[in-house]
Amino acid sequence: MPTLSRAFIEPVIIGPSAALEKVLASASRVARGNAKVLITGESGVGKDLIARFIHARSTRRHRAFIALNCAGLSETLLETELFGHVRGSFTGAHRDKAGKLQLAHQGTVFLDEVGEMSLRMQAVLLRFLENGEIQPVGSDTPATSVDVRIISATNRDLRQMVAANEFREDLFYRIQVMHLHVPPLRERTDDIPALLDYLFTRAGRTCVINDEAMGIILRHPWMGNIRELQNVVEQLLGEPTGDAITPDDLPRSMIAEGPALVTPGRERRRQVADELHEALISGSSQFWTHVHTLFMSRDITRKDLRDLLRRGLAHTGGSYRELLALFGMSPTDYKRFLNFLSSHDCAIDFREFRPGVTTRDGTG
Repeated sequence: MPTLSRAFIEPVIIGPSAALEKVLASASRVARGNAKVLITGESGVGKDLIARFIHARSTRRHRAFIALNCAGLSETLLETELFGHVRGSFTGAHRDKAGKLQLAHQGTVFLDEVGEMSLRMQAVLLRFLENGEIQPVGSDTPATSVDVRIISATNRDLRQMVAANEFREDLFYRIQVMHLHVPPLRERTDDIPALLDYLFTRAGRTCVINDEAMGIILRHPWMGNIRELQNVVEQLLGEPTGDAITPDDLPRSMIAEGPALVTPGRERRRQVADELHEALISGSSQFWTHVHTLFMSRDITRKDLRDLLRRGLAHTGGSYRELLALFGMSPTDYKRFLNFLSSHDCAIDFREFRPGVTTRDGTG
């Protein structure tokens, strides 16, 4: 019989808005049972915090909570992370390794960005959800059963993915026994002042924001949601300001964007790429300081980045070198840029934009 550990600490979730209170009330009800939960919402809205909130209020709070980012792992690595592997099962497997599902027995596993999982891994996960059995990769021993609650999260429309045969319909219904949707920050602007106070206080600073600057902040579309707000606060903390934060202290991109809001729904991904592209070519944003930061903090996805590249390459006639200047990069950044795209599987074949042209590296 496993020894009970201390209860999982409930995460701090800031915001007085009715929309957030509704989500937390639903999460509290969901926490009482053991049903599988799907949490949806844009990147950066705090889906991981809601998952931790559910675990902290559940009967499993004395057991492990293990989070796994499905988008950040290859198919093979994701399988071994979930189910473990035995020594010698593949190159580099120098010892037996327990999987996250085994380590989280009687606890919770949080599968973030489950929509990025390959079809094969979807089938593997479905099989586990149906029988609760795990078998390490490369093992020929009988499967063992574990008791794990699965909470999944995605910023993608899984119903559309099912219709496009990109996500298994049977898995969709398995993981969405209970469904929670976290609204984007622009739909709960009442939370923004409280979040700002919390972030400044946590940094040990007291900052006053004048009415004009606060108006710009409240009208900003916040594509990266709370993560983007945190990034802006970090920028403000890094710059000396007067008695109060004014519009002059805000990032240039916020001033340039004006009051237009982003329409939620199926067009969001197109709008992400469009808005990033417009900010880059207008000079109000730069690739390394803005786009790269958003991508590395998972505020935009690989698809968003690929869509942005397609717009840029269409603008440059397929030239990656001309893309450097368009996106506010130095000519010396060429190799760094291509290496970044290649390492994250985001490179786009330039021949799509210059029919009939071929090169050895496919970059133009």
